[in-house]
Amino acid sequence: MLGLLCFLWCKRITSTRETNKGQAIDNDIELDQLDRSFSYSELLIATDNFGEHQKLGRGGFGEVYRGVLEDPPLEVAVKRIFNPSAVQGRKQYVSEVKTISQLRHRNVVHLIGWCHDQGHLLLVYELVPNGSLDSYLFGDKGPLSWVVRYKIARGVASALLYLHEDGKRYLLHRDVKTSNVMLDSGFNAMLGDFGMARLVDHDKTLKTTDVGGTRGYLAPELYSTGKASKQSDVFSFGVVALEIACGRKVIDFSAEVGKVALVNWVWDLYGAGKILEAADQRLKMEFDLGEMERLMVVGLWCALPDHAFRPSMRQVIAILNSEEAPLPNLPQKMPVAIYVTPPVVNHRE
Repeated sequence: MLGLLCFLWCKRITSTRETNKGQAIDNDIELDQLDRSFSYSELLIATDNFGEHQKLGRGGFGEVYRGVLEDPPLEVAVKRIFNPSAVQGRKQYVSEVKTISQLRHRNVVHLIGWCHDQGHLLLVYELVPNGSLDSYLFGDKGPLSWVVRYKIARGVASALLYLHEDGKRYLLHRDVKTSNVMLDSGFNAMLGDFGMARLVDHDKTLKTTDVGGTRGYLAPELYSTGKASKQSDVFSFGVVALEIACGRKVIDFSAEVGKVALVNWVWDLYGAGKILEAADQRLKMEFDLGEMERLMVVGLWCALPDHAFRPSMRQVIAILNSEEAPLPNLPQKMPVAIYVTPPVVNHRE
C-alpha cells in the first residue's frame, strides 16, 4: 500500500511539473497568432515515428522530418528541438514561435503550428520540397542555373528587407546562411530557422553575450562588441551572395593558398579588376555578366568589416533589381576594421 502511494505521489509531481512547464511556455507565446496546435501523438503518426527515412536534415537546435498530416491532408516539415527540458532548447523554441508566427512574406518559411506536449517541443512548417540552398551549391544535387541563382539572391534580400523594415519593431535573423535558405517547388528562396531571431525596437540595437550564428557568416563586430544589428544581418547576406555567385563555401580549407577565405579571395580579384574570375566554373560562363558583377560587388559591399559603411537591404535590392543603379566604389584592398577598447578607469585614484 505504501509503495502504491509513493508511486501515485511521484506521478502527480511529474504531471504537475509537465503542466507547469507547458503553462510557462504558453505564457511566453501568444498562441492565438498560430494556426494550430498539435499533439505529440499526431506528429508521431505524421512522421512515421520520426523514422530515419523521414529525416530531412539536422540543424543547430533540432532535427527536421518530413510528415503528412491527416486532417486536412498536407505535407509538412516537423522540427524536433534537441534537449527540450534544457533552458537553451526551450529558449530557442519560444523565440522561434514568437517571431516566425508573426511573419507573412513570400520569401519566409510559413509556420503552421506547434507542439509542446509530453515534454516534447516541436514546430510544424509548410514543406519546402527542394531542400536547402547549400545542398545545391556545395552538395551533390547539381549546380543551379544562373537565372535561378540570381532569383534566389533577390528573394533572400527581399525577405531581409521585410524583416528589417516592415513592422513596428524590426526582426534580426542572426543566422543567415545558405543552409537556412530553403527552395520551394519553383526554386524560390524561403528564409527559415528563426531560432536565433530577436525582435528589437527600431531605435535600439541588440546587445547580447550570446554571439549566435555560424563561423564565416558572423559580422566581426559581434566578437568585439556583442551588438547584433541590421548591419550584422547584412554582413551575413553578403557572404551568402558571394557563395551563390562563386559556388563555394565561405571557408574552404581544401582550397589552394589565397583562396581559403572566400571574401578575401574575391576582394583580391576585385582589386585586380578580375572579379568575374571568381564566378562558379560549373556555370561554364553561362551567366549575365552585369548581374554576376552586381551580385559579387554587392556581396563585398555588405561584407565590409566596418558595419557603418555597409548598405541597407533597401540599397542592396535597388542594385540587384536595376541595371541602371550605380555600383559602389569599394577600396582596392579589403579594409580592416579597428575597434578601440575603452580605457580602464581606476576609481581608486
